[in-house]
Amino acid sequence: MPLFTPDLLKNRITDITMEDLRALGVRGLLLDVDNTLTTHGSQELDPAVRRWLEEMAGRGVALTVVSNGMPRRVEPFAKKLGLRQIAMACKPFPLGFWRGVRRLGLKRRECAAVGDQTFTDIVGSRLAGVRSIQLMPIELERQPTLRFKRMLERRILRRYRRKHGLPDPEETA
Repeated sequence: MPLFTPDLLKNRITDITMEDLRALGVRGLLLDVDNTLTTHGSQELDPAVRRWLEEMAGRGVALTVVSNGMPRRVEPFAKKLGLRQIAMACKPFPLGFWRGVRRLGLKRRECAAVGDQTFTDIVGSRLAGVRSIQLMPIELERQPTLRFKRMLERRILRRYRRKHGLPDPEETA
C-alpha cells in the first residue's frame, strides 16, 4: 500500500463499524485526539463519539490515545475517557505507534491508527507497520501551514476516492 494512502477512509470516527475492523483484521485502535475525537484543543466530547467508544470497547476493541499533543492537553482528555495515552508521540515517526501497539498487547497487523492527517497519522502508521483509517477533520484549520497541508491532503484523498469509486464531498456540495 502506498505511503500516503489509508487502508480505509471515513468521514467521522462514528462511521467506523465492527465490520470495517473485522475486514481489516483489526482488534485495537490507536486514536488521535485533535480533529479526530474532538475539535482542536477541546476537552469536550460529542456524546455520539462517547457512545461509539463505549460500544467499541464493549465489543472487545482495545483502545488507546496516540497524539502529538502535549501531556497537559492529552492526559486529561484521555483520563476522562478512561483510556491510556501516549502524548508527544512524534508522529509520523513510528515510535509512538509502536508504544501504543505494545500498550494494547497486540501485534502491529492487529492495530489501526485512526486520525485526520495524511502526513502524520497515515504516513506514520505505514512506517510503523499498522493499518490506517483516515477521517475527515471535524473542523477547518485556521493556521496557514495546516491549511497548506490540508490542500495537499485533499489531492491525495481525491485520487483515493476516484480509485475506489467513492464520492468526493467537495464535488457533491
